[in-house]
Amino acid sequence: MSDDTIEIFDASEAASDSDWLAIMDEIGEETGYFEMLGSRHSAFFSDHGPMLLVTFETLSGVRAAGGPQMPLGYQIAAPRGWSSLTIFAHEESWYRDHSVWGYFDRLIDDAFFEDFDRVVFYGAGMGGYGAAAFSVAAPGATVLALAPQATLATETAEWDRRFLQARRLDFTSRFGYAPDMTEGCGQVFVLYDPAQQVDAVHAALFRGPQVTKLRARNIGRDPQAELARMAVLRPLLDSACAGTLSAQGFYRLWRARRTHPQYLGRLAARVQAMKRPDRLVRTLRAALTQVDHPRLRQALSEAEAALARDKAAQGQAAQGKAAQGQPPQ
Repeated sequence: MSDDTIEIFDASEAASDSDWLAIMDEIGEETGYFEMLGSRHSAFFSDHGPMLLVTFETLSGVRAAGGPQMPLGYQIAAPRGWSSLTIFAHEESWYRDHSVWGYFDRLIDDAFFEDFDRVVFYGAGMGGYGAAAFSVAAPGATVLALAPQATLATETAEWDRRFLQARRLDFTSRFGYAPDMTEGCGQVFVLYDPAQQVDAVHAALFRGPQVTKLRARNIGRDPQAELARMAVLRPLLDSACAGTLSAQGFYRLWRARRTHPQYLGRLAARVQAMKRPDRLVRTLRAALTQVDHPRLRQALSEAEAALARDKAAQGQAAQGKAAQGQPPQ
């Protein structure tokens, strides 16, 4: 429930990263705190109500998103009267830093998470790894992780060659192997695209009765961005924070893809790669019954023309074989 008395802060005046950090420090004094965690990470806590949303985000991602340049977790939680805690990575660190480990150790020692009725950890990609790995600090918490990495330790995940620089990081000590860190959670939702093979392998490493796999086929490599474009991300987080998220609830929200031009275009591209022009035409015609979009119309026109050429070429080939007395294939 929103609380009209809560002041919603804005950091959009920042002209540089250093400006942004200074503004966040000032905002932290008003709403909770802002703390540097070494030189590569920081934490922002906004103290409002007994519901806590913990998000793992990046400094560059928050600033590039535009608007108020506030963390996604804060933007969702504050208007609803919820508390939020955001851990920022200032680079591609996967939160593998003694300062971050020490910070969570302090939260555990102070019984910080016990002050809240419900705790939800959220992140996507690298942030999804962080949300899963540090959820061990709050037993019974809910985790929502989009396309998370389970680990990037070479001996365990040598098949993931997307982040070779990250292999230098320590994924084997504190808060290291994310699937193990989620064993004490109440619920763990892992959302991924099964068509993205490497993401699917990471997702397969999360096991246990607390784990629910949310398969979003053809959502692509950046599920957070796609869900946000479909206006599904915030309702998904709302339901996680309300304790009502389920596989059935997600798939109801996921129906939004049927009228999402980017998703339909990506689906058509996958069909096109199969080199099945007849199937591509059917796919595009079905897509246009859901949403009328100029790119889809153009793609259908091109696909119909290609299909007509193929049929004409096949007809000419059949005629040539008939003239030579060869049976048609």
